[in-house]
Amino acid sequence: MFDKVLIANRGEIALRVIRACREMGIASVAVHSTADADAMHVRMADESVCIGPPSATLSYLSVPAIISACEVTGAQAIHPGYGFLSENAQFVQIVEDHGLTFIGPSAEHIRVMGDKITAKDTMKALGVPCVPGSEGGVTSLEEARALGAEIGYPVIVKATAGGGGRGMKVARSSEEMERAFRTARAEGKAAFGNDEVYIEKYLTTPRHIEVQVFGDGKGHAVHLGERDCSLQRRHQKVFEEAPGPCISPKERAHIGKVCADAVARIGYSGAGTIEFLYEAGEFYFIEMNTRLQVEHPVTEAIYGVDLVREQIRVAEGYPLSFTQDDLTINGHAIEVRINAERLPDFAPSPGRITQYHAPGGLGVRMDSALYDGYMIPPFYDSLIGKLIVHGRDRAEAMARLNRALGELIVDGVDTTIPLFRRLLDAPAVQSGDYTIHWLETWLETTLDA
Repeated sequence: MFDKVLIANRGEIALRVIRACREMGIASVAVHSTADADAMHVRMADESVCIGPPSATLSYLSVPAIISACEVTGAQAIHPGYGFLSENAQFVQIVEDHGLTFIGPSAEHIRVMGDKITAKDTMKALGVPCVPGSEGGVTSLEEARALGAEIGYPVIVKATAGGGGRGMKVARSSEEMERAFRTARAEGKAAFGNDEVYIEKYLTTPRHIEVQVFGDGKGHAVHLGERDCSLQRRHQKVFEEAPGPCISPKERAHIGKVCADAVARIGYSGAGTIEFLYEAGEFYFIEMNTRLQVEHPVTEAIYGVDLVREQIRVAEGYPLSFTQDDLTINGHAIEVRINAERLPDFAPSPGRITQYHAPGGLGVRMDSALYDGYMIPPFYDSLIGKLIVHGRDRAEAMARLNRALGELIVDGVDTTIPLFRRLLDAPAVQSGDYTIHWLETWLETTLDA
């Protein structure tokens, strides 16, 4: 059993890990920048270490500073949360080289799944269905146009090292290919230092379905159903729910087994998410996230498991504490991401919180690092909280979400709370009948009205 775990992150996910550690009797170490000296994760951890100035590059992304913090405090393991260094294979290797444990998958699995082309080839070999597309990187405009004609327009050009919606451009015709090809390469180079791109068929009415998997690193794995994350803005998830309102029990069992078998065969360790586009009853692999997801609480709600606790146990060498037969769905859960952003342009809105009140009651969970008087710094992601609700069915969960949003108070900055109050009135959201393109269209016609 670990005696002490360092959390290489900040905000609500750092608090989430600290709470799991406390329940397990493990001491926690928070790291922070000078901008986060008064942050809640610093206050709640058993120990804290300042690792640099406000810039994430010089603090939360500083590998030497994080390793030094482990050495100073005697932490034996590092939990990366999500974002920052959570999917950095080089960081994982350095952690292991220093005799520490990384609470997550191996550096090799992160490396393989971090490259979109290699990930797709790997998944295809493991029997996971993939979107039709190029067999590898596309290096010239002529090749891109030839592939577009072969696959059939529309197609999407993607940076192989992309993520978060960057380095992704749609070409609906041969004439549009030049702009899409050159822009995707430029964005990939600027954001990730890699201008390699690949091409896939662009599905016109898909949903975004992701399957939660968990492996023990010894050839055993399970799936914990799916989440529907189709409500997105600029490829960023806004509203997530589980189970997916469009997925049948037969489809869930089939794609879940395919995913669990795939990660078991490669000896994957820890939590992971295999993401698909889903259209007309077919699943198409798009990527695998080798970490905990922002939206993991909806899976925890319907399955009654603690995924962070399980991450720590597996990293310690213990077998999974549940089998596939133990995992049964109970009800429906929804998560909305509360961001400090100004509507309708979604511009960041940092500042001081003058009043904060979290909603409560049956089936309501608020994961946030806010408190009265807290100063939201301008240096990091605008996510300030996640509101998660759980009900016996989707209708009850929707009603509970509406009630909880009415109780939630975040004064002093602009937030996306009003967006969700209006979104819940939309017939498509009420019925669960939407695709990944629906929200963008709705925003264009609603928020400015």
